[in-house]
Order: sequence, then structure tokens, then C-alpha cells
Amino acid sequence: MVLTEILARNARVYGDRIALIERDPGLNRRREITWEQFYRQSNAFSNALINMGVAKGDRVVHLMMNCLEWLPLYFGILRAGAVAVPLNFRFEAPAISRCTNLCEAGIIVFGEEFTERITQVKTELDKSVSKYIYAGTPDKCPDFAIALSEALQGRDPAEPDVEVNPWDGAGIYFTSGTTGEPKGVYFLHRQLEFACYVENRHHNQEHSDNFLCIPPLYHTGAKMHWFGNFIVGARAVILKGVSPQAILEAVSEEKITIVWLLVPWAHDILVAIENNELRLQDYNLKQWRLMHIGAQPVPPTLIENWQKVFPGQQYDTNYGLTEATGPGCVHLGIENTHKAGAIGRAGFDWECRVVDDYGKDLPPEVPGELLVKGPGVMEFYYRNSEATRSVLKNGWLHTGDIVKKDHDGFFWLIDRKKDVIITGGENIFPVEIESYLMTHRDILDAAVIGLPDRRLGEIVAAVISPKPGRSLTEVQIMDFCAEIPRYKRPRKIFFDSVPRNPTGKIEKPRLRKKYADSAAG
Repeated sequence: MVLTEILARNARVYGDRIALIERDPGLNRRREITWEQFYRQSNAFSNALINMGVAKGDRVVHLMMNCLEWLPLYFGILRAGAVAVPLNFRFEAPAISRCTNLCEAGIIVFGEEFTERITQVKTELDKSVSKYIYAGTPDKCPDFAIALSEALQGRDPAEPDVEVNPWDGAGIYFTSGTTGEPKGVYFLHRQLEFACYVENRHHNQEHSDNFLCIPPLYHTGAKMHWFGNFIVGARAVILKGVSPQAILEAVSEEKITIVWLLVPWAHDILVAIENNELRLQDYNLKQWRLMHIGAQPVPPTLIENWQKVFPGQQYDTNYGLTEATGPGCVHLGIENTHKAGAIGRAGFDWECRVVDDYGKDLPPEVPGELLVKGPGVMEFYYRNSEATRSVLKNGWLHTGDIVKKDHDGFFWLIDRKKDVIITGGENIFPVEIESYLMTHRDILDAAVIGLPDRRLGEIVAAVISPKPGRSLTEVQIMDFCAEIPRYKRPRKIFFDSVPRNPTGKIEKPRLRKKYADSAAG
């Protein structure tokens, strides 16, 4: 079944049961909708789009913060036969314009947080966009837009007469841009459907499960993890705000069973408990069966500490990338916690290889590029055939990530190919040093980058964020790093916050640009 058929099935079977809950601690607000309401709202928006002239295959930009309306509007785009283009809510005005025009989108549906950014580039957007739909507080609707409430007025909540099949276009998801300009990843409905089965196979969601969704829904990671609940009609909670207290309150009060965290959020929870800012006895957490992490390397010490605080709780991690329909092409498995730190083995119905620069398969323990193959691999980069050819070869997706496979068949992520530091002819993998730094009891977060050096080509630099209330010095860090080989030790130490994008990935180009002039010449 395509996603829209799964939604229709959920409405038939679980119609009056809760589908989605929004919790907004900042506004002290809680809202919910049933599967029937979800379905009817999506259909009404589909019919509104069709009334505006949207035809099968047209692109519709979806630019909103996480909220209760996000998914019904997204499914409305799909049910109209259109291609959904969810945009990163951190995109500044020029990026919004570039991505929208690249997709030749005719309609933008946007939240009130984006009015100013859209206004800045509206002249450029008007080259392709004919309608702007404002999904925010009605009295703040800009003159150039149609309020969502007006667009929906009188619209039929029944399914539109548009055939949607697995081979139709479904989405253009832009990459995070951590290694360059974002590229538009084009998916068919069959690839999104496959993601449902992968996630459910990996985490065994049942109708009684409840998933806490914290990361941004525009990203494949959050939505594809939710897909595992979606396919069995299980509920989910959309949490606005990521404080440790808000997370534990949501888990306790909504009887959450599954939480997907990013590494910084898991760290924050442990630090808050360590500092007695949170007391576990104040929360009902006994039903919380699974905590899983993805989107970035996971320090083994983090999982060791987590399991001391939450003994008996299942742990898992998934490796994925936008081009592979999000998480799951590599999967650790809840039965393999003893391999914490590894990203896992090939996921359900996926194949993986480790190759050298010439495409030759490498033996265990030898680092090389990870290649993946499976039903979830993207069709192409939209309107970018050159970039498509560079990563899709004979059905294999070249991930650009360096891994090694151990003798048990588990893959260990070493680093992004583009982030490897070459100093004096030696290859250094930043993730290895970052994982070591994260074992220091006073370090909250760390990033390692290469900075230009006339003599060595590059030198290793570390950006370190201490835990709240802790102080560190450069000498202390240098002494701590005496345990690792000399050529891998940081030559420069900066105490600063570690910038991460909404999916938790370190924004290393931003750090390299910020500290480029600080390297010793």
C-alpha cells in the first residue's frame, strides 16, 4: 500500500482512536486528533490543492515547524497526487528561494514563522509559485497569501478522484548540506512505503506502542521512524521543545514506549539527572521500552552511562542518509547492545559493501567507503544528473562515509570521507578523536576539524563544550589526549558551543570557516 492507502486503512480500522498528539510546554498546550480526523483533514487539503489547479506530479513546498497540522497537510499533498517538498526550517530566505525554484514548485504552504523570509525573496519565488497558503494564526496572514482556513472552507473531506500508485513521484527531500549545497533527493511512493516496513521490522512496533517524535518532521529521520508506528495505526506524540524535563514529562504522562533521541539530547538528560535537576522517581517510565539514536556517531560511553541510569531498557541505533530513505540501511538491532558504538549490519532487505577508491571490496578491519543497495535507494537528485552519476553506480549508492567491518560483520562508522584530516601524509578520522574526548567526565560535546597548516597540510583542532558548571583548560585537554598517538592529538583547542543542525549532525564547514584563521601557519 502507498502511504495514503495506509492512512485510509487506519481511519477505517482505528477511526476513533488517537493518532497524533501535540505537546507544547512553552504554551502549556496539548492537542490531539484521531485517525479519522487525520484522514479527513488530509483529504480536505487534497481537494483544496486540486481546486487551486494542482495536478498529478506537481511540486508543493511544505515549510512548517513541527505541529499537529504538519502531517495531515503533508498527506494531503500526497493524496492530491502531488510531490511533497518539505524544507528545512533553518533555511534562510535565499535557500528557500533556490530550493523552491529548483523544484519549480507552484504552491508553498508555510507557517507564520516563515512569513518574513518568504517576503524577502517573494519576487524570486514568484517565478514558479502561483499560490501561497498560510498555515498560521489567521489574523497574521500576509496579503499575498491565502489563509489555510479559507482554503479549506467547504472542501470535501472525502478522498479525491486521483489515482496514486507506488511508481508515482512522492517527495523531494533536500540533503542537510553539511558537506555542500543541499541537493534534492527524489523519491517514489514505493520507497516511502518500504521505509515503513524497514522501521517496523527493526523495532517491532505494535498498535499499543506510542512514539515520541522530537526531531523536525521535514527530515527523513523523524518521519521514517514514525512510519513504524504509522503502519500499525499506533499513536505518536509530537513534542515542541527538547528540554530533559519536557521529554521525561511527555514519556511519563503520555505513556510513551519508544523515544528516538539525538546524541546531545541524551547527554542533556544524563547531565540533568547527574546534577539532580531531574529525579527519576518523579516520573512514570516503566513502559518506556526502547531508546534509539541515529543521525550521527554514538559514543559507546554514552550508552554505557545510559544503561546504568535506565537498566533493562532496550537500546538501538540506525545508520541512514537522505538518499537511502532515511534510517535503516544499516541497523544495530536491540539484541546487539554488546556492540554499542557500531552502526550495525545491513538492515532489512538492504545490502552493504566496503570498498576502496577503485571500487574493490575490502577485507574486515580495513577502512573504506560504505556502499548500500536496496529498495529504499533514491531515484535521483532532482535536476542534477551529474551529482546523481557520482553517487549511483550499478544500483549501489556511494554514501561518502568511511566505515570498517569487523570479523562479526558489524560496521563501524569512522568518518565522512570529506571530513578526513590529512596531516603530514597521515589520514586522521575526526570521529575517532571525538569519541575519545567524549569519555572525559567534564565534556558535554566535542567536534574535531582540520585546519590549514603550511608545513603539515592540516592540523587537528578540537572544539569543546564543557558540561554546565564545569571548567576546563587547554592544558587539561592536552594532558588528557596524551593517551592517543601524538600525530592524532589536537594541536588547537577551542572552548565553544558545538553547532549542530536540527538532525544532530555537527556543522563542520561552519566550524572550519570560523576557525580557519586560527591555525598556526
